Amino acid sequence: MPKIKTSRVKYPEGWELIEPTLRDLEAKMREAENDTHDGKRKCEALWPIFRISHQKSRYIYDLYYRRKEIKRELYEFCLDQGYADKNLIAKWKKPGYERLCCLRCIQTRDHNFATTCVCRVPKHLREETVIECVHCGCKGCASGD
Repeated sequence: MPKIKTSRVKYPEGWELIEPTLRDLEAKMREAENDTHDGKRKCEALWPIFRISHQKSRYIYDLYYRRKEIKRELYEFCLDQGYADKNLIAKWKKPGYERLCCLRCIQTRDHNFATTCVCRVPKHLREETVIECVHCGCKGCASGD
């Protein structure tokens, strides 16, 4: 007889401290997913979702690496349960990617001439003063800005 899967998850110590913030961000995510996108371009409809996902990942990253307020067990639990993007956090730990907005901005296959997104260009090297990334709506995430 196969095992019965249950949805009981054992939350690690310290979960009650970060749960309200993560619940609020989940509610914002649901609202952004259900929001109508009339009058917007196809890519613009996804921008709020990318921003909220980035905000959740940055919150957990800051708690663990910068402020050191949560333990490794809770950090890994959040990554395993999908509360944060572990690939994005792995990039933030590397020099030059500290302010990266999303992983699509550095994938060369998604851009012309096999380069990165225009939001990765430092502000002092840009010809235009105001730009927006097509993928996530970022106005500039180069670490040297």
